[in-house]
Amino acid sequence: MVEIREATTKRLQKAFLDFPLKLYKDCPYFVPPLYGDEKKLFRKDYVYNDTCETVYYNAYRDGRMVGRISGILQKAANDHEKRIRFTRIDAIDDPEVFRALFDAVEAWGRRLGMEEIVGPLGFSDLEREGLLIDGFDQLSTFEEQYSYPYYPKHIEALGYKKEVDWFESQIRLKPDYDWSLDKMSELIMERYHLHWGEAKNVREFIKKYADAFFKLLDDSYEKIYGTVPFTEGMKKMMLDNFKLIIQLKYVGVILNEKEELVALGLCFPSLGEALVGTGGHLYPTVLPKLLHAIRHPKVLDFGLIGVAPEYFNRGISVCIAARLMHMLYDDKIEHAETNLNLEDNAAIRNLWKRFDAVEHKKRRSYVKKL
Repeated sequence: MVEIREATTKRLQKAFLDFPLKLYKDCPYFVPPLYGDEKKLFRKDYVYNDTCETVYYNAYRDGRMVGRISGILQKAANDHEKRIRFTRIDAIDDPEVFRALFDAVEAWGRRLGMEEIVGPLGFSDLEREGLLIDGFDQLSTFEEQYSYPYYPKHIEALGYKKEVDWFESQIRLKPDYDWSLDKMSELIMERYHLHWGEAKNVREFIKKYADAFFKLLDDSYEKIYGTVPFTEGMKKMMLDNFKLIIQLKYVGVILNEKEELVALGLCFPSLGEALVGTGGHLYPTVLPKLLHAIRHPKVLDFGLIGVAPEYFNRGISVCIAARLMHMLYDDKIEHAETNLNLEDNAAIRNLWKRFDAVEHKKRRSYVKKL
C-alpha cells in the first residue's frame, strides 16, 4: 500500500527535496538543480507565491519514500482555462506509486474547482518543463530535468495524453561552413536600419537593456505554450542569476534607429557536467570546477531568443544565428545545446539546419481532464 503525505513540515519538505537526488544518485545523465534554489520553494516569500497556489506530496511504502509530486495553480496562466500544473514528479518504477501520486494532485485540483491538469510544467518557463520521452542516454542541461525511461509508460497508463512536444538539438559548426549567414545578416540589418547593442560590462548591460529585455520577452513569448508574464520578483531572480554566470560575448541584442530593443539572443556556459554527482550542493570542492565551466566553457546552452512582434517574419533570427556561428568558431566551443524548441516552431527548427545539428532529445507535456 502506498501512503501519501503532504509535505507541510520541515522534515517532509527536506525529504521532498532529497528524494530525486537519491533516485538519480548513480545516473550519469541527471543534472541536479541547485539545492539552495529548491529550498526556496517552501519559503513564505518565494517569488511565485504572489500568483500561485501550490501543494507538495511525498509517497511512502512501508515507511520508505518512493516518490514525490507537486501541483501548481498558476493564476497568471489561467485566464481562459481552469487547469493546474503538475511538476517535480519523481518516483520508483512502480505503477501503484505513480497512481497514488497523481490521484493526490488531481484531487487537489478538483477541490480548487479546476477542470484539467497539465505538465510537467513549472511555475513559469524559466523552470524545468516537459517529460523526457527520447534521449535517455544524453546528459541533461542544467535548465532541464532528466527522468528514467519508465516515466511515460506509467503516466500514460493513468489517462494522460500528449498536449505538446519539444525537441532539443545539439548543434556544431559545419566543417565546410561558408559563412553565408554573415552576408544575409548584414543585408537584413541594413534593410531595417538595425545595429548591435553594446555594453562595457554586465552591470552596464543590465542598466541599459534590462527593462526593454523583459518587455520584449513578454511581447514575443505572449502566445507561446506555458509562458506567464514576468513579475517584479521574477525579474529580480533572473537578473541575480544572470550576474553569476552570464558573459557578454554570449549575448546579442539588436537595436533599431531609435535605440529600441528589437531582438535578443542569450547563451549560457553549460553547467551540466560540472554539477553531475553534486546533488546541487556547492561544496568547496565543486566551486573551482563550476567557475572553470563558466569562464572556459566547452558547451553553450541556449537560454532565450526573442524578437519583437513587429519584426516577426523579417529574418531577424538569421542575425542571431550568425552571431552564434561566431561564438562556436571564435571560442572553440565543442557544441551548443538548444534546450526546448516547440514542435510547431518550424522557423527555429529549420534555422538549426544551417548548422551540423542533431535532434537528440524530445520532451512532452501531457494533459488530462479532471
